[in-house]
Amino acid sequence: MSEILTNKLTGTSTAGSIVVTGEGNSTTTNLQQGLCKAWVNFNGQSTPAARDSFNHASLTDNGTGDYTPAFTSSFGNVNYSCSAFNFGNTTVDTNSRQFGSNTKATSNIRIRAGYGPGTAGSLTLYDSQGHDMNFMGDLA
Repeated sequence: MSEILTNKLTGTSTAGSIVVTGEGNSTTTNLQQGLCKAWVNFNGQSTPAARDSFNHASLTDNGTGDYTPAFTSSFGNVNYSCSAFNFGNTTVDTNSRQFGSNTKATSNIRIRAGYGPGTAGSLTLYDSQGHDMNFMGDLA
């Protein structure tokens, strides 16, 4: 078995981009574009705090079920992708849990966690025991 040790990979035609052949040898993946650029797992109850993270600077508690995680390195624009999951509160039906945001910036994103729909389709905010968030996109 061979082993390659390196501290840096550089593309031959573009310094910041490496193309890798995908599964089945039929497609290619741009390694730079395919990486998760930030993620955080945090406790949403009492004093919200990150349990573990990458490229995560801070977490602001804006009230019940309302949080703003900030990034250490900002994204290049607000067109990054965010996926999220909340867990741990046994009194809330897992099929009705939801995340939402109406404030997305390159340096942070304000999210609201809750369950619903309630009356008139509203979301009932709550502090869940845990949240997982992943962010994909181009860093500045």
